[in-house]
This record gives sequence, structure tokens and C-alpha cells, in this order.
Amino acid sequence: MRIFAILLALLYHATLTLAVGESLYGSFDFVIIGGKFSFLITESAIPIEYPSGGTAGNVVANRLTENPENSVLVLEAGPSEEGILDSEVPLFCTRLTPDTPFDWNFTTVPQVGLNGRSVPYARGKLLGGSSSVNYMGYTRGSMDDYDRYAQMTGEPGWSWDRLQVYFRKNEKWTRPADNHNTTGQFDPSVHGFHGINSVSLPGFQHEIDRRVIQTTSEMPEEFPFNIDMNSGHQLGIGELRVLIKRSNEFERSSSATSYLGPEFLKRKNLHVLLQAQVSRICSTTQGEFDFKVVEFTQGVDGRKWQVTAKKEVILSAGTIGTPHILLNSGIGNSSTLSLLGIKPLVHLPSVGQNLSDHPLVTNEWLVNSTDTLDTLNRNSTLMEEALRQWNKTRTGPLVVNIFNNLGWIRLPSNASIFSQFQDPSAGPHTAHFELIFTNGLTHPPVPESGNFLSVITAMLCPLSRGSVTINSTNPFDPPVIDPGLLSSNFDIAIMREAIRSARRFIAAPAWSNYTISLLSNATTDAELDEYIRNNAASIFHPVGTAAMSPEGADYGVVDPDLRVKGVTGLRVVDASVLPVVPAGHTQAATYVFAERASDLIKEFWKQR
Repeated sequence: MRIFAILLALLYHATLTLAVGESLYGSFDFVIIGGKFSFLITESAIPIEYPSGGTAGNVVANRLTENPENSVLVLEAGPSEEGILDSEVPLFCTRLTPDTPFDWNFTTVPQVGLNGRSVPYARGKLLGGSSSVNYMGYTRGSMDDYDRYAQMTGEPGWSWDRLQVYFRKNEKWTRPADNHNTTGQFDPSVHGFHGINSVSLPGFQHEIDRRVIQTTSEMPEEFPFNIDMNSGHQLGIGELRVLIKRSNEFERSSSATSYLGPEFLKRKNLHVLLQAQVSRICSTTQGEFDFKVVEFTQGVDGRKWQVTAKKEVILSAGTIGTPHILLNSGIGNSSTLSLLGIKPLVHLPSVGQNLSDHPLVTNEWLVNSTDTLDTLNRNSTLMEEALRQWNKTRTGPLVVNIFNNLGWIRLPSNASIFSQFQDPSAGPHTAHFELIFTNGLTHPPVPESGNFLSVITAMLCPLSRGSVTINSTNPFDPPVIDPGLLSSNFDIAIMREAIRSARRFIAAPAWSNYTISLLSNATTDAELDEYIRNNAASIFHPVGTAAMSPEGADYGVVDPDLRVKGVTGLRVVDASVLPVVPAGHTQAATYVFAERASDLIKEFWKQR
């Protein structure tokens, strides 16, 4: 009974019943992979199963259990986020990935566009998924992004205007930690004040922040100030919207702390099992494509268990995890699966394909100041003092992440690159690249001396495409991740322009007597190309590996209602369904897609 004892140890609030064989019995209308506390009850039939990786799955779990007649089970492969200080303290976000127990610790295959380098590919492995380990930026992208989704799928419900109700359902605007006057820093008319995810402005100002905003006055034509980049008109420079918990906590707001917060965990119809890693989804009847059985283990080497959904499975394992599970379930390219020794059940060649992501390059300057994060990160006494301040008053440098300001820049329509390539951006309100301003080096460790300014340049509308595949019949072997970073010459050209833009920004009068020297001397196209390929990585915004397409299309993975093509009982709700990466940090888009998906699910079953 060792397995039974292990499972009981993971349950906080109720009991668990196991079948004599390998089936898990409970009372669930929905089962979701990704959650908060582990608890199960034993008295009903299991209706719906959700494999979810965290961010989107927790949204669906919350919204479905608003109806007390819906019983939901959440399966989460990792541990709870509770008590993990690095996930609670906003500035400690850099400590969570890579090479930690809270990261899947994936690595890409060698990237041709990065001169053959393999790079880490961070994905959160704890309750809340990547929303519990990311840098908490809440940027919606442009209105063009969502209007393009509607056009690509033939479903107007995914358009910017139609999604506004869901942005507001998700967002709960809250005061910043330092209670400063936010007049002129955001537009209240474009925000939600009664949602679930707490969104705020930075509650601690760095020395560089005033210089960033001053530059918008000095160079307004190239770098205009934007009072609210989440209005759908994103272009310009402004303050970050950040996911920080409300009230007096001022901690990270993840899908675990918000959608599975204490007030929702009181619901008797919401149940979560931790460290339950899904291996595959199975058909309920041999020869039929009704995928309602989820197979999982408690630990990679543990015994396999199964739970059966009565209505459908919602797969929310993320852009990497979702295609990994589908392929191991026999859903994908039939020829490729056969060669691996996996019995193909549903021929969907688009599974795992079409991955798009934002590549980044960090540009660094030596500065004439000791008031940077480098001083704090290298001085354990100062860090301990800052942590005491945060613990006591929830103020000080730890209440923000590593950047407070960012910008969204669009090339002019007559830029020379567009004589070679058609503009792949979503529309005229959409940036081609992003500038992220950081008061120091962006990731530990820091050198023993010197203080720095970093400007991260991120390419937002890549032509490059990658994939997630498998090379083994063992469902617990890591997936083969090839994001195809900078495999298009267009992407390289845009990154060159982004770097030159960052340098022009830092050459403004606001930065005189502050910067000492740029750490890279690359200037020509050839030198910059080599610098980019030797230093670029991912900002970890992958989408598209289970992309939406019009109903009846012979490409794509899900229909516009997010049900998997060619099968019954299976739906995908996570960032993998986005056909193209938006020109923004993908967290906000994932939340809003999950909010609308919850309504689609409710409506679907209400009619049956």
C-alpha cells in the first residue's frame, strides 16, 4: 500500500479512494492538470478531465466550479507554490529558473540561428505553471493581434472588442505597494477593477526609471510616451503593468494564488492532486476516438493510475506539455508516430508544429552609479535588510521585478527590410520589437565589481517557426524542443534594428554622465549579426503547437471552440492554441483565452 500512503500524504482536505486495479475513483465533473492544494473526495462519478499545466487550467477550474453542480479535479505535475519564497517575492523571480526543482529544466536542440548553441527553455513545474516562475509582466499586446486571431479562425469571438469583457473578468486593478499617486500613469477606462488577477504599477522606483520617462520627452518622435500600453494601442514607452497580489501582501499574483486562492479553495467541488504527471490520454472505447481517460503517475517511476471523464478532457499543459501529451497519446503525424513505435490513433500532422516565440538579446552598459540591482545582489547584508523590510512592511526594492519600464517600437512602413519581406506583424498598431529597461544585470550571478544598465531587445513578430516533437516511446522522456530561434533573416534584421534603437535611446541627454561604456563594440551589420547569434536566447513566450484553425480545416489542431479536431471528449485550453505569438508577454493572452474558453465549455454542456 506504499502508493496509497504516498497519495494520502499529498492530500490536505479530503480522502482518496483507489480502485483495486489502477483506476482512481472520485466525484468529478472536470479534471484539470495543474492546481493548488491536493484533496479528493470519493462520492460521485467522474465527469470531465482537464490536463492543465497551470496558468490556463486554473482559470478553467475556478470558473467551472462557480456552479456547485460541477465537480472539478486538477492534476498538477509539480508541487504547491505555497511557502516557496522565490515565487512569492517579486524581485526573486530570477532565481526560479533554470536548474531548479520548480522548472522542467528543458533545453533546446542546437539552434542553427544561434550558431549551433542549445539554450535553456524555462517552463514552470509547480502549481500555477509558468505564471508562478515568470517575471510577472502583464501586457496584452495590440488590438491587431486579437483581430488577426479572429480572422485566422473565422471566429469573431476572438477579436479585440469581443474579448474586452474577458480582460476585465481577469483583471483586478490594485494600488501599488508604495501607494504613490498613479494619476497620468494609466488609463482607468481600459482596465478591470473587479476581476481575479491583481494587476498594478511598480511600487518601487529605480534610479533609471525617471531617465527612461525623461527620454520620451527628449526624443518624442521615435520614443513617444504611452500612458497605457494595454489599451490596444501599444506603441511607445511606458510603465509596466505587473501581476502583484492586492491588499497588504504585495507578492506575486499567479494563477495559483488568484484563481485557486483561499476563497475559492473553500468550494467543496474543487479538488487538486499534486505531483501527478500525465503520461497520455486514452480513448474510452477501443476503436473510437472518444478521449476521456487520463493516465498519470505519482512520480515518473511510480505506478500508473487512470481517471475517466464523463464529458470531456481539457488539456492545459502548455505549449510544450500539450503536444508532448498528445503525441504520446497517438494524436499527431501518423507516419512519424509509427516510426517511433507509437500506435497512431488520430492523424493530426500539425500537433507540435508551428511554434513561434520571442527571441531576445541583452545589451549592457557600465554605469556611473552604485544604485543598481548589482549592488544589492552581490551584498548579502543589503539583501537580508531588503528581505526584512519586505517581510515587515511589504515595501522596498523586493516589491517589484527587475524592470519597471518597457517600450514597443514599430519600424516605419518604408523601412528597407520590407522591400525583401512582407511585414508579418498583425497590423499598424503592432510593434516589431520591444525594449525592456533593467537597473542592472538581468540574471545571477553578478560579477564582483561594476554596476550596469541592461536593455533587453526582443523581436516580437518572428517569421521563424519551430516544433515540439518526441523521440521515444517513454512518455516521461523530455520532449524535443526546437523553437527555430532566428532561423529567418527577417528576424535577424529586426533584431539589428532593435539593438540600434536601444543604443539611440541610451544616447539621449537623460543618460549623460550616467553611462560609461557599452559592453559590445559590434557596429556593422555583420558584426551585429554575429553578436546576436552568439548572445540571443528566448524570452520564453512559445505558442502555436496546438493551433486554432477554422472548423473543417485540414490544418491546425483545434477548432475555434478549442475542441481537438477529429475526436470527441478532448479540448485544449492554453497558449498552444494561439496560431501566432502576440506582440506582448503571453501571460495576459493566456488568461483571457482561458476566461472565454470557460464560457465556451459552460455553454457547450448547457445545451446537452
